Amino acid sequence: MRIELRQRTEDSRLMVWLSPLLALALTFVFGAVLFAALGHDPLRALYVYFVKPLTDAWSLEEIVVKATPLALIGVGLALAFRTNVWNIGAEGQYTVGAVCGSILPVMLPEVQGPLLLPAVLVCGVLGGMAWAAIPAFFRVRFGSSEILTSLMLVYVAQLLLDWLVRGPWRDPEGYNFPESRLFEADAVIPALAGRMHFGTVIALLAVAALAILLGRTLKGFEFRVIGAAPRAGAFAGFSERGSIMAALTISGGLAGLAGIAEVSGTIGQLHPSISPGYGFTAIIAAFLGRLNPVGVVFASLLLALTYIGGESAQVALGISDKIARVFQGAILIFVLACDVFIRYRLHFLPARRAAARAEDAP
Repeated sequence: MRIELRQRTEDSRLMVWLSPLLALALTFVFGAVLFAALGHDPLRALYVYFVKPLTDAWSLEEIVVKATPLALIGVGLALAFRTNVWNIGAEGQYTVGAVCGSILPVMLPEVQGPLLLPAVLVCGVLGGMAWAAIPAFFRVRFGSSEILTSLMLVYVAQLLLDWLVRGPWRDPEGYNFPESRLFEADAVIPALAGRMHFGTVIALLAVAALAILLGRTLKGFEFRVIGAAPRAGAFAGFSERGSIMAALTISGGLAGLAGIAEVSGTIGQLHPSISPGYGFTAIIAAFLGRLNPVGVVFASLLLALTYIGGESAQVALGISDKIARVFQGAILIFVLACDVFIRYRLHFLPARRAAARAEDAP
C-alpha cells in the first residue's frame, strides 16, 4: 500500500482549527519522549514545564510580561504574512526600535515632561518602520527576497546595539559595564502591577486595531486579496507594491514599538541582550494563531509559557534553559506539518494500483 497526498478541491475548514490543537498535542508527545530520553519522568517533567508556572502568581505575571512583545510583533507579522510578505527580520526591527526610542532618554536625559514618553514610543515605531522599509524597498524595486534582506539586517541591528552600549552610549557611571544610562521616570512606561506595565494595554489596542483593519476595512481587504491572488488584486485596482510596502512597514513599526516598550517598561536601559529572540518566536505565534490577531494573543501566551516553563524546568529538573527553544521549534514544525492537511488529504493506494501506476509513468 502506498500513501499519497492529494490536493483538496477546497481547503478544509475543520483542519484550519484542528491543526493548531493537533500540533500542540504532538508537541506534548514529543516533549514526553524528549524528557524520557533525558532520564526524567515524562509526566512530572511536563507538569513542571507546562502546569506548575500556571499555579504561581509571579509566573503568571511573567507570562504576561513576555507575551506582550510577542503579541505586538506577532500581529504585525500576521498582517505581513497575509499579504504574502515574508518578514523574517522582526528581531532586527525590534532592536532598532529599541535603539531609536532610546535616543532621547540616553542622549538628552535633561529633557523631561509628560510628552517625553509618547515621543519615545513614536521614535521606536519610526525606527522599526525605517528598518523594515529597507527590505520592502529592495523587494518592490529590485525583486529581492525580503526573507534574506530582512534576516541579514537582524545581525546589522544587533551589532549596532552592541557597538552603542559598549561605545558612545555606555553609561559613564556604569562601572564599565556595556549598558546605557538608566531611563528617567518620565521615559518609563508606567507599571500596572508588579513587572506588568502599560505596554500590555498598548499591545491589546494594537491587536484590536489590526483585527478591525483586516476584517472591517477596504485596506484590510486589499492586503488579503494581494496576498491570496495578486493578479486578481491588480484587476481590482489594488497596488501590489503599495501593499507590500505598507505591510512590511506596519509590521516593522509594531516590532519597533515592542522593542522600546520592552526597554522602557521592563528593562529600564539598553544593554546588548534586550531580547531572548522575541522577533523569531513571534513568527511561531503568528502561524499558531492562524494569522488572526486574536489568535496571536493566545499563541503569544502559550509561547510565553514555554519561556517561563523552561526556567522552571531548569531549576526543578536541572536541564538546560535552551529547552524552551526546542519546544518552540517543535511547535513550529508540527504546526507547519499539520497545515499540510488543510490543503491536502491522505489517499491510500492499494499495492497493485500503485505498481500499475508506476509502470504507466513515463
